[in-house]
Amino acid sequence: MTIDGFTYVRNGIKMGYPFVNSIKSFLPLVDKLFVAVGDSDDGTKEMIQSIKDTKIHIIDTVWHEEKRKNGEIFREQANIALQQTAADWCFHLQVDEVLSEDCYDEIRRFIALADQHDDVDGLLFPFLHFWGDYDHIRNTRATHAYEIRAFKNHRNILSYGDSQGFRKYDKGILEEKGKKLTVFKTPVSVFHYSYTRNPRLMAKKSNYFHRFWHSDAWLKEHTREVDFDFNDVDKLELFQGKHPVYMQDVIAKQDWQFTYNPAKSNMSLKDRFLNTLEALFGYRFFEYRNYKRKKLNSFKSK
Repeated sequence: MTIDGFTYVRNGIKMGYPFVNSIKSFLPLVDKLFVAVGDSDDGTKEMIQSIKDTKIHIIDTVWHEEKRKNGEIFREQANIALQQTAADWCFHLQVDEVLSEDCYDEIRRFIALADQHDDVDGLLFPFLHFWGDYDHIRNTRATHAYEIRAFKNHRNILSYGDSQGFRKYDKGILEEKGKKLTVFKTPVSVFHYSYTRNPRLMAKKSNYFHRFWHSDAWLKEHTREVDFDFNDVDKLELFQGKHPVYMQDVIAKQDWQFTYNPAKSNMSLKDRFLNTLEALFGYRFFEYRNYKRKKLNSFKSK
């Protein structure tokens, strides 16, 4: 069974993405890795080329910044890379997402299991969202607890929304609403490092990426040249596990300090109530799910 990976990046160095680390964590799993590299001016393409792995296939792309509706440019870039794949399965990571070095056998085991069932399209992975530094995670209703990152190829599956998830399009066109994928849930965590930057760089990245959702008028009103406040958050937890070996060099270069102050929580009263229910029952009520989950114990191995 073959697996192709796909991802996309633009100005990864300038924006502080751990894209090389993400790619390196990808390579042991896949047969080929397709990387859509946008029109960068900071050496991102050259940095990827310096990895010197024949599995990597770079696709040169242009980001059309006028596409500002709901982050659709990210979906477009993901689909450009996805459309190059030819393997039995596809695996997607965004360039701030990293796999652990000890997860590959488990992922392959779940892929083999799902491959036995025609009515299962893909696999769901739990996410660890790091926030402020490498010692805190954000695990609240404002984050996605799970996302689809692996799915069967050749099923008219395309990136959906702002590329966070995937849906099946019977006619292969995004104008359709698309159908949610049926998936098995895996225990393999994806390490998400979107909010682990120096506060000044985090503010720069945040201000820049707002342009892909909002108008010039909105940007003029809301853009602030101040350091990002990592305490402007609902709730954080201490991370008790270990980071992927691929992230060791990045973590060692951390050049800022973050002190979490829960007294500054911006969590709404509604979410406080729902979080209390979640703690009591171990279930996240009323959560939006861009997938249909099949329980593993509902099947017998063929």
